[in-house]
Amino acid sequence: MAKRYGGQYSPDAKADTTRPDKPRSSFAGAQVDPVGARANLLFIPAIPLVFISLNDGATGLALGLAAVGAWVLAGFLLREGLRAEAAYNARRVAKRPAMPRKIFSGVLTGVGTGLAAYKSDPGLIAPLVYGGAATALHLTAFGLDPLGDKGVEGIDQFQQNRVARVVDEAEDTLRDMRDAILRAGDRRLEARVEQFQTTARDLFRTVEEDPRDLTAARKYLTVYLTGARDATVKFADIYARSGDAQARADYEALLDDLEQNFAARNRKMLLEDRSDLTVEIDVLRDRLQREGVQLDR
Repeated sequence: MAKRYGGQYSPDAKADTTRPDKPRSSFAGAQVDPVGARANLLFIPAIPLVFISLNDGATGLALGLAAVGAWVLAGFLLREGLRAEAAYNARRVAKRPAMPRKIFSGVLTGVGTGLAAYKSDPGLIAPLVYGGAATALHLTAFGLDPLGDKGVEGIDQFQQNRVARVVDEAEDTLRDMRDAILRAGDRRLEARVEQFQTTARDLFRTVEEDPRDLTAARKYLTVYLTGARDATVKFADIYARSGDAQARADYEALLDDLEQNFAARNRKMLLEDRSDLTVEIDVLRDRLQREGVQLDR
């Protein structure tokens, strides 16, 4: 007998509620390095200035090297400032960077340009004009650092500082974990670790948005992450020497278990937050009704 074709992808297929959630892509949460070619271009003018200053005598050499030092330091500060700004923008709750690196980078760029101008044209007007123009162009091209805190209204400052310290330590642990897996020399494993880090950072963001969740999540942000880092260090050393397939399978299974636990903890905290909101709404409705305000549900 003829039999009607049907299956998972048929138009009339029923949803399979027993299937687990779709695994997150290894590219989920991937971010482009905020330090681009524009920031690296700041290092280029320093190279010819070094060679030009070699034949300008002691004074010219000292001024040239001072200008080169200012430009190089400005380049490194700009790179760190761009990364700090990207981390600030990635969070819903964040404090402004303690040091305005991009602004300092612009000032140092102007100082270096002024010294280079003074070396070839001693005086006051030319260095000020060139230095001021370089600073203005730098700040126009790269902008200012974040100058205010974000999303901290109504949050206890003490609790927020506690969360910030714990999250910073957790981020350091994730960086150590990423550096360790690089020694294994396997791009798929690197992507797998990045996928786990994305799930862990989802939990970080949830705790940052509601510092009251820190108590429930502290074990995940400290004990579990530290264990994951130590396991990654040991695995990378073993796999780099032997390429043990069983060790790789065990390590990937560990990452799967950790990722599922972190995701489950995050979902539970989000549900608890929503339950708290529902209670607050119901209490507010009851108060309004006692005041004689009729609400349409």
